[in-house]
Amino acid sequence: MQRSHLPLGFTLGDAAGVGPELIVKLFHQGLPHPAVVYGDAGILARACTALGLEDRIRIQPLKTPGAGSCKNVIGVLNRWDSLPPDLPYGRVDARAGRGAYEYLCHAIDDAQGGHLRAVVTAPLHKEALHAAGINFPGHTEILAERTATTDYAMMLANHELRVLLVTIHMALADVPQAINQEAEHRAITLAQLACRQAGIRQPRIAVAGLNPHAGEGGAFGTEESRHILPAIQAAKAQGLDVSGPWPGDTIFMRARKGEFDIVVAQYHDQGLIPVKYLGLDEGVNVTVGLPFVRTSVDHGTAFDIAGNGIADPASLRAAFDMALQMTAHAHTDQA
Repeated sequence: MQRSHLPLGFTLGDAAGVGPELIVKLFHQGLPHPAVVYGDAGILARACTALGLEDRIRIQPLKTPGAGSCKNVIGVLNRWDSLPPDLPYGRVDARAGRGAYEYLCHAIDDAQGGHLRAVVTAPLHKEALHAAGINFPGHTEILAERTATTDYAMMLANHELRVLLVTIHMALADVPQAINQEAEHRAITLAQLACRQAGIRQPRIAVAGLNPHAGEGGAFGTEESRHILPAIQAAKAQGLDVSGPWPGDTIFMRARKGEFDIVVAQYHDQGLIPVKYLGLDEGVNVTVGLPFVRTSVDHGTAFDIAGNGIADPASLRAAFDMALQMTAHAHTDQA
């Protein structure tokens, strides 16, 4: 399916955080492709007022995504209840948590229905989700559940690194039990897909070890020899350019220098710390394996600065740009 003529869909995220402000700033700057927002019109109007843009930006409620808008008109879709105009900034609120979930589900449904080119998500707050009785750890799991996707992964990327995770939101103590050949092979395959969506025709995939020195031949653990290496060998037999397992303390430096196109990391902090250390302003979170492209900021709701008008939209801009880039190639690799 070719989606390039469709608008992109932003989700508002948690209305008590910086998401509304970031979205308003992007629309005011101007977007290179039409977009719509899944969220609350009143909350976006409040953000316009807080930024002194109430006379420059018009909020337009929509019933369908249509053609979207690019600059100074924000088309908004909301099939859920309206949030109160005095919703407190910077606080966990079940109403904001429920709204963030409903906006996301609405965007997912429209993307599934072929009405959006891609989905770009502003940050939600896990405590607010849980306060609303929504027991998901984050965006990734909601997206996977609602699209009935079983093979998926989180990737964080910037202009220097792409990192895809084997395991995502789980306690570190549970990671070794989650490492198996099937999970490793799935992650390698999804890393191949992510790179091809980015226009890399022959990706060079590097796989990090779980243990120090990638196990040091079994001296520091056997997950590498029992699970990770067999998955690498199986992927190689299928024609993928994949190597490892490499020690986790050097693999990211090698990728940053251009030796690899993507790194498969074994657990959350192993993979995300190197990307976030390079800066949050250009990092993008991508859910790989969905039936449509989804990108997001690589930061949270920033409750400490919400409502002050100082949040930097650079990561959301990068997420928007990456969604455009990935959907420019989506018709060849993903329906």
